Amino acid sequence: ADTKDHDDAVFAEPDSDENNSGGYRVIVAIADVSYFVSPDSALDKEALKRGNSTYLPDRVVPMLPERLSNDLCSLRENEDRPCMAVEIIIDASGTKKSQRFMRAMMRSHGKLSYEDAQAISEGADAPNNLGPVVSALYDAYRVRMKERAKRAPLDLDLPERKIILDKDGNVEKVIKRERFDAHKVIEEFMILANVAAAEALERAKTPVIYRVHDQPDPEKLETIRDYLGTLDFNLTKGGSVRPANFNQLLKIAGERDQKEMVSEVVLRSQRQAIYDIENVGHFGLNIPRYAHFTSPIRRYADLTVHRALVKAFKLGENGQTEKEAKALSEISQQISDLERRSVAAERESNDRYLAGYLEEKVGVEFEARIRGVTKFGLFIMLDESGADGFIPMRSIGSERFRFEEKEHAVIGESSGGIFRLGQPVRVSL
Repeated sequence: ADTKDHDDAVFAEPDSDENNSGGYRVIVAIADVSYFVSPDSALDKEALKRGNSTYLPDRVVPMLPERLSNDLCSLRENEDRPCMAVEIIIDASGTKKSQRFMRAMMRSHGKLSYEDAQAISEGADAPNNLGPVVSALYDAYRVRMKERAKRAPLDLDLPERKIILDKDGNVEKVIKRERFDAHKVIEEFMILANVAAAEALERAKTPVIYRVHDQPDPEKLETIRDYLGTLDFNLTKGGSVRPANFNQLLKIAGERDQKEMVSEVVLRSQRQAIYDIENVGHFGLNIPRYAHFTSPIRRYADLTVHRALVKAFKLGENGQTEKEAKALSEISQQISDLERRSVAAERESNDRYLAGYLEEKVGVEFEARIRGVTKFGLFIMLDESGADGFIPMRSIGSERFRFEEKEHAVIGESSGGIFRLGQPVRVSL
């Protein structure tokens, strides 16, 4: 609801081709940042220096000036805007049949928040006769879900939190972000557009920066296999582990009321996604080729992909130059490093705000979960705020506890009581 930079717009309708009964025509339109930011210009150099926008509790440090990100490049309601669009045809099984990229002018007919779209899908009144449009988007999404079920991407649904500040800049509260089907609808169409961009550029033999997510590290896998064994879970041995193997574990964990615990462990086994010109596929999404195309206002990778599309399909000015094509390997390393730096800045600023928020709550008890077990003590995260804390070994209890590395646990030597990774606990600050 409070977003100012509108990267993307979506549209769907049943495909009029009688040979594609039950299929859909989907359009994903993305702000045409490459029209405004030409290669090697001062704007371009500064955007690359930042690599991405960074989102802190009290501000956004944007990749592009606000005149572009909040205005000229923002697909604002009822205003004509230049865009890069892809028309995608999917069949009744949700499989992508074709894609066509174009530069166009577009006009958004509805700025809907996720809450608005969800309410409309559930029967609430829609402004500007948008009901049928929202309904068609959800129908196309449901068709697309058939393909997703077959592909079986990694299904890690970890809670997201947002820090809300008061007028003086202090933390007023921390809320868990609600996740609606509306989020999944947009997510699915963005994934579809990103796949279309990667496939189209590969076919056109145009250099491209991929978003890659390599398979889990074998050593980490062995460690979590041992740990899961202590909880009576069995992760397939030998051969390569697929997302579906993890999903099966998570399903069983859900039935045993241990999903958060096992989700944490599965998350730790994953490598970090990076940008690279060498494609190793995307393990988490279970997709062979994937490129970021949908957020050029806030990610430099997407801007390079737009320029590659402009060049590949002869869509006008500001396409990929020879100089940029040669520099893509270096650029991908740089923006991967900058992304890590942004994530660290976001995490550290959240920690500072949460420390200020909790300063007045010494002695209060909280529900928490163990996020790390070491020979020095336990790392925990508070359920309500997501704040991290540490419990030194001497503060766990009156008895002596020994650290069991393979079990990710500490065990009381006289009582045999166990504190292990992912376990819910009650703690006092």
